[in-house]
Amino acid sequence: MRDTLLIVLYAFFGAAAAGLLGAGALWLLRRRSLTASLAVVSAVAVTAMLAGTLAVAWAMFLSAHDLSVVTTVVAMAAVVSLATALLLGRWVVARSRALQLAARSFGDGGDFAAPDGPATAELAALSRELAATSARLSESRERERALETSRRELVAWISHDLRTPLAGLRAMSEALEDGVAADPDRYLKQIRTEVERLNDMVGDLFELSRIHAGALALSPSRISLYDLVGDALAGADPLARELGVRLVGDRVERLPVEVDGKEMSRVLGNLLVNAIRRTPADGTVAVAAERCTDGIVLSVTDGCGGIPEEDLPRVFDTGWRGTHARTPPAGAGLGLAIVRGIVEAHQGRAAVRNVTGGCRFEVTLPAAEV
Repeated sequence: MRDTLLIVLYAFFGAAAAGLLGAGALWLLRRRSLTASLAVVSAVAVTAMLAGTLAVAWAMFLSAHDLSVVTTVVAMAAVVSLATALLLGRWVVARSRALQLAARSFGDGGDFAAPDGPATAELAALSRELAATSARLSESRERERALETSRRELVAWISHDLRTPLAGLRAMSEALEDGVAADPDRYLKQIRTEVERLNDMVGDLFELSRIHAGALALSPSRISLYDLVGDALAGADPLARELGVRLVGDRVERLPVEVDGKEMSRVLGNLLVNAIRRTPADGTVAVAAERCTDGIVLSVTDGCGGIPEEDLPRVFDTGWRGTHARTPPAGAGLGLAIVRGIVEAHQGRAAVRNVTGGCRFEVTLPAAEV
């Protein structure tokens, strides 16, 4: 028993000494390449086994010949083991370098493509994570491109829409100043109309900037959707009468909702004004509100004739104004973008789809707790 304990102790201290030396070497090479770290780990494992075996052989007081044989056999096994470990380590390093080269595509604005061939579980997991990150980056790039395109279109359209009324205001003011206006009262009325239009445009821009900046502060309260729709219909009725459009709201249920009354009134107002202006005379704009599995759906259906399928995904984009983008009644193309921003701030969603003779805008809101 005592001899066995001594053998164990000799083997332990011999392997421990090699392990400590290897740990020191690994710490000194901690900033070097993976190849150096793998070489140290392999050398430590082989050297620890070699040191432990030789320590036991020397402790057994073998003859010089037997000790030489044991030393030779162990040394050859150590060389073969170390060479095998280094070869396997080079395969791991090669796979790591291939993964490194593939990851450079991130910086070049490309998509990540995992290198071919087998890999360790850790490297395979890293490849999957990089592929998922690449997909998210691609989506972010697409959103950034779309936002940049929307910003450029918005600047161009706002510049166009500002230039037209400003030129008209300047001409009318000069006519009034020079005393050549045939009907000053008509000029003053037109000036007021243009100023109100500019004021609405500035208000839309301010609202949209608050939405994009995340500074839209909501004050939700429990209100009846029936009353909300009724007020919106009353506010849009003068424009509908002027354009010869009939408003219908006989499918509105008395449902409670937790919303900011002022902001949601703006949503309904924007949807109604947009629908009325796109619906021809003698047409109908219908408003409905009903419960669904996802909450409450508030819809506005117009008679615009439908939206091209390729344009449907862009309807709520900032600055989108469809085929009548340059006509004054179309506005600055901010109304529907404001609708989406306010609805999403209420944890809802806005959508549009074509129906017979027109299109249907839907706002889905969470149902109020009973």
